[in-house]
Amino acid sequence: MDTSNSHEIETTPLIPAKNSKKLKTPLPKLQIGILISLHLAEPIASTSIFPYINQLIRELGITGGDDAAVGYYAGIIESLFFAAQALTVLRWGRLSDRIGRKPVLVIGLSGACISILCFGLSTTFWSLVISRCLCGFLNGNVGVMKTMMGELTDSTNMAQAFALFPIVGSIGSFIGPLIGGTLARPQDRWPVLFANAFWEKFPYFLPCAVAACLFVLAVLMMSIFLEETLPTKRRPKSTSAMLGISSDELLPQQSMAYTPLRSLLTPSVVIPIANFGLLALLDIAFRALLPLLFSTPTHLGGLGFDPATIGSWLAVFGITSGIFQALFFARIVDWIGPKRLFCVSVSCYVPLMAMFPIMSWIVRARGEVDHAITFALLCLTGLQLPWFMAFGAIFMFITASAPTNNVLGAINGLGQTSASVARVVGPTLATSLFAVSKEHNLLGGNAVFVVLIVLAGGLRWLASQLPDEVQDRDE
Repeated sequence: MDTSNSHEIETTPLIPAKNSKKLKTPLPKLQIGILISLHLAEPIASTSIFPYINQLIRELGITGGDDAAVGYYAGIIESLFFAAQALTVLRWGRLSDRIGRKPVLVIGLSGACISILCFGLSTTFWSLVISRCLCGFLNGNVGVMKTMMGELTDSTNMAQAFALFPIVGSIGSFIGPLIGGTLARPQDRWPVLFANAFWEKFPYFLPCAVAACLFVLAVLMMSIFLEETLPTKRRPKSTSAMLGISSDELLPQQSMAYTPLRSLLTPSVVIPIANFGLLALLDIAFRALLPLLFSTPTHLGGLGFDPATIGSWLAVFGITSGIFQALFFARIVDWIGPKRLFCVSVSCYVPLMAMFPIMSWIVRARGEVDHAITFALLCLTGLQLPWFMAFGAIFMFITASAPTNNVLGAINGLGQTSASVARVVGPTLATSLFAVSKEHNLLGGNAVFVVLIVLAGGLRWLASQLPDEVQDRDE
């Protein structure tokens, strides 16, 4: 009898260790690189209008000379994009489950290209409104791109991939305003090159044209290099080789793409989407209140910053967040898991909001904006780093909640719909509460922050309802 062999057999565990970690699947770098490049065109285009939108509204005479109303109209124009997107993004997601991801992306990117050109050619308030609504109606790109990212990854490498979305957003938010601010009114900067009467009539067309060119390049690159990820629409060879799906399995998966939406609304789907919606609401409220606090005069409890200082601090927040996510998001997910990371991240919203009244108190106590405020802003910068990691974590849960890839577009569409609705409501809710709090001195002018902290408590409870682990859809 071979004792060494029997010993080897006896010491081999019958059941594999439950906590043993899977080996990480290598990322398909080329496909993810193309997908991220496509995504980069969106934030560049959307933020390129920020440097000149207020001046454009003044020059078109929309406010009738009332400069105080400029911000109101600028806010309407931006909110209309999210309102239009909320109405259609789910339909684009469901359509991508039926006809494929690439055709929907072609429509979305082409629509964004046309709408930004229309924006540059607008000479009335209503033409601005129509161009932004057109962009929102035709724009299901972000949800479809997240769907494709989910199909290109699994539970072992999803964190690495989804960390790229916030990084691209930070880069786009840096490049976009640079393009808009530099190329607006080119006839004033380079009168020899842009002496034509066209540029006098449409002084903001050049930055829109550059953004449109990026969309054209994105469509060309996607058409040539990006592979379809929907299993039922992939070429037979790549479907069986890369995804391990037999032709017998494709028919039931294809039928799931036509599943009634109500049947998808199970707790495992609704809970991550509810978390994403409330997260988006609190985040857009924070983004709306931050420049408002910065610009409000010190005697009203603000910091009284000028536009250049506001822009500098917002740039610091964006750059530090992007770099931090690139370096640490995937490592932290591997270390503590996505649920624990999400819970820690949303818990940071309470001290984040508490910093607002603290900074107001510092200004009132010291009578000026000095190094103490600089230190407080650095603390705020540190607190917003874990907060923004919540987005990457919740994207993982939403992607994993889909029962099959063939309803993943619908699931991401639901998620983007909830976020779009939140981004319509959030700025108005936050800024209105801020104004009422200051005007009536509710809780010392800090009622808005108390309300948002209570909502953050609700989000923390919702976070506890998420599953403990992100599972692959085939498990």
